[in-house]
Amino acid sequence: MDYREAAALLREQDAILILTHKRPDGDTIGCAVGLCAALRKLGKQAWVLPNRDATSLFTPYLEGYLAPEAVRPAFVVSVDIAGRSLFTPEGEVWLTRGIDLAFDHHPSYEGFAAACCVDPGRAACGELIYDVVRQLGPVTAEIAQPLYVAVSTDTGCFQYGNTTPSTHRVAAALMEAGIDYASLNKRHFRTKSFRRLRIESMIVEGMERYDGGKTAVAAVTLAMMAALGAHEEDVEDIAAFVGQTEGVETSVTIRELAEGECKLSVRTSGGLNATRVCALLGGGGHAAAAGCTVKGSVADAREAILNAIRTVQRDG
Repeated sequence: MDYREAAALLREQDAILILTHKRPDGDTIGCAVGLCAALRKLGKQAWVLPNRDATSLFTPYLEGYLAPEAVRPAFVVSVDIAGRSLFTPEGEVWLTRGIDLAFDHHPSYEGFAAACCVDPGRAACGELIYDVVRQLGPVTAEIAQPLYVAVSTDTGCFQYGNTTPSTHRVAAALMEAGIDYASLNKRHFRTKSFRRLRIESMIVEGMERYDGGKTAVAAVTLAMMAALGAHEEDVEDIAAFVGQTEGVETSVTIRELAEGECKLSVRTSGGLNATRVCALLGGGGHAAAAGCTVKGSVADAREAILNAIRTVQRDG
């Protein structure tokens, strides 16, 4: 269904619970809060399911919107969740019960919901949610602020290749709603902890380059995090860092999540399809930004992703 039909469906519901994905980013949190705020403006009961992975960078936006433990929703919505493996443990309970409506912008969306509003042409799910909430009523600053976070963070402050003219038009409309966008931009794009700077230094030291420098692979290990006393908020959007290296067209960031488990984030700008690469390892995403989780050591993960990249390069 399109965003108008999705908005009409939401108008018919009440007691709505909104789910975000594992290791939540600005897009899923911003979409959930913006949609929740818009539904409450309509007089509906709406909540965001607590997400234990949310870091201090995003938890302030959730204040006042989190569902109480005993909540009994009648309608369950997911935002920016492409696949079943991305549901949190708490969210999996509702996945088993059944997701009523899914909003997403990934071409790899798995079709797990009874109804879906999916548009891979959107740079961020926040763009899609903006169009939905416009159908529900005026977009106030309370609604616009989290949606601006959603759109701006998923486009790297409008620097990534997924940014479109429509992205800028949505951002402009959200800014016109009266939000303090300068403070939001400083918070999310111009502020780094000292630990983050140290991590970036260690990433550079351990980075390996291939294909004449066009492919770069770097790791953030548990040992690095422990040595610096770093936390999850210190590595938010760390996947974008490696690709800033001059000459790099394909960047891979390996996050060691636990012993024997690694998350891989692939970013491309030279024509390689990141979704096809990650799909070979059970993941998905966009053509220019995708990810997957693999079992094994950091060395195993590096070998697996390089083999996947070479396979896609060879097959064309």
